Amino acid sequence: MKLFKTVVVVLIFLVNLLVAQPSWAETKFTENPDYIAVTQTIDSLLQQQQTEGVTPENVQKIADLRFQKYLLERGKDWGQCRNETGKTLVVYGRKRKQSNSTYDNALYFLPSGQKTDDGWDCDGVYLSSDEKVAGLESVNGQEPRGAVVYKIVDGTQLLAKTNPVTSEIEFNISPAQVFHAGDQINWFIPDTLQAALNAGIANAPLDD
Repeated sequence: MKLFKTVVVVLIFLVNLLVAQPSWAETKFTENPDYIAVTQTIDSLLQQQQTEGVTPENVQKIADLRFQKYLLERGKDWGQCRNETGKTLVVYGRKRKQSNSTYDNALYFLPSGQKTDDGWDCDGVYLSSDEKVAGLESVNGQEPRGAVVYKIVDGTQLLAKTNPVTSEIEFNISPAQVFHAGDQINWFIPDTLQAALNAGIANAPLDD
């Protein structure tokens, strides 16, 4: 009888654990700053549509943001970057241990034909001023000025390729945000690739 009661208690505990897991995951992603920002931006654009009408630009923005929201809701707390450009990319990721940097993350090399390791959070791609990137001008409605950050949200599987005709870098998804040096983001955005190299860049952990 005592054994039966013990089994029942264990089963009840396991059932409660299975039920509780979604709520834990929900709490995790809803507290993510990116999730909060994406949700607020979607709400703002929907309100704008009600007052100003529907435009193709807004429809595309909302579609991109809803996809980002979906990625965040999956609960994965890291993004992955894959480089198929034919040249080395510079990506952002977590700071190295014992780093004295005041920035939120650091710069890393990602060779062509490689992708960052599972579980290692790739935050986005650094693009120097001389890089040609397809569609980047339309992201914020103006020509890029200097180097930029192509930021992605957690859960993103980013793929970068080079268009053989235009030589532009093409990404499989739109950026969560595009930042320039001087914008409100605590990331190191050097003016040139040489300045980035002078600061020292390590190789990103790669997926086997």
